[in-house]
Amino acid sequence: MAKKEKFYTVWKGKRPGIYTTWDDCKAAITGFRGAQYKSFPTFELAQKAYNGNYDEYKGKKKGEPSLTQEQLLKIGSPNYHSIAVDAASSGNPGVMEYQGVDTRTGKKLFKQGPFAEGTNNIGEFLAIVHGLAYLKERKSDRIIYTDSRTAMSWVRKKSCNTKLEENPRNKPLFDLIRRAITWLKNNSYNTPIVKWETKAWGEIPADFGRK
Repeated sequence: MAKKEKFYTVWKGKRPGIYTTWDDCKAAITGFRGAQYKSFPTFELAQKAYNGNYDEYKGKKKGEPSLTQEQLLKIGSPNYHSIAVDAASSGNPGVMEYQGVDTRTGKKLFKQGPFAEGTNNIGEFLAIVHGLAYLKERKSDRIIYTDSRTAMSWVRKKSCNTKLEENPRNKPLFDLIRRAITWLKNNSYNTPIVKWETKAWGEIPADFGRK
């Protein structure tokens, strides 16, 4: 199946504009503090967005309704005494990696991968467990933000319910999954795991920027 074409709008970066590949977009934003960018399925949408305001598009998918002011007030602002975790997978399955960052500053706290074969859900699960261990080791009372309800459920159940089958190519990843499950079963924690409100706050700070 042919890969769907994407167009990348960069509002703020080293070279603002519209790009047709992620590599070109990445080159235009890497190292630029406060970069603003987003992908779109057509050039027309990307151009319309470029002529508009980034705040009108951040954290929204095509067709998503905007939140009302009442809804935004109810959700409130993020708790910045926290870390944010996320994963990225180039295909499903595909090359996968995950990371955790300081929610306020975006400073990278940990990163694992890339793994040769994995899924986004596995990465999200491992990122949360890594975050739990990271905070417990440091006796931190910060919370964890994730944008994956699936991963939150797996952590609660202390099980990685992936349909991906283990093979020699992904064995290192499955070894890590087993370690994560063992950690969950052998450790207690009080760290709240909270859903990141993407519609209200934009992409989670740990996002890899490949939307």
